[in-house]
Amino acid sequence: MEASRIYEKIGALGVVPVIAIEDAAAALPLADALLAGGLPVAEITFRTAAAAAVIEKISKERPEVLTGAGTVLSAGNLRQAAACGAAFGVAPGCNPEVVREALGIGFPFSPGVMTPSDIEAAVSLGVTILKFFPAGAAGGVNMLKSLAAPYAHLGVKFIPTGGVSLANLTDYLEQKSVLAVGGTWIATREDIAAGRWDKIRDNCRAAVGAVAQLRAGK
Repeated sequence: MEASRIYEKIGALGVVPVIAIEDAAAALPLADALLAGGLPVAEITFRTAAAAAVIEKISKERPEVLTGAGTVLSAGNLRQAAACGAAFGVAPGCNPEVVREALGIGFPFSPGVMTPSDIEAAVSLGVTILKFFPAGAAGGVNMLKSLAAPYAHLGVKFIPTGGVSLANLTDYLEQKSVLAVGGTWIATREDIAAGRWDKIRDNCRAAVGAVAQLRAGK
């Protein structure tokens, strides 16, 4: 799928579940819970040994779920993500080596930014869909407003992650600079380990409902 279509889909959904999963056997039940909840997208973070296997399993057996790789910290991580079927990649920071590798292989990639210098570094490398991280600790919506303003004419868009919840996701999505938000609350390690698929489904439905309500009011 082309990068423009991937980000179009992410923007249409408005929320990306950010997921750390320890056991590849839970990959398909997780994917099914996301589908049942109406949120067919996942950022599977490379914080666990199972991440690559989970991405591969979901991308092959549940291709209707747009599956990406998170915590991509090296060019090796990036190549592994692409090889196992990830549709996009995300990182907490802006590592020029990783960004160049992503551009070189045509892999949609969003580096993390927190300052104007971070944004300018990313833009100078040729990427404009950026992860604002850690959103809450960095100052939340007010900080993002200030950060985004000087770069709006460049088409820079943000995916705030870190401290985002059902309670504040619409505050972020109201901002024109925000493509979508990332959230760990939708499918936590604990809920996945305990097989609480109904809870994950319901978390998805609540997030989807919040996005729909916001957009219906505009």
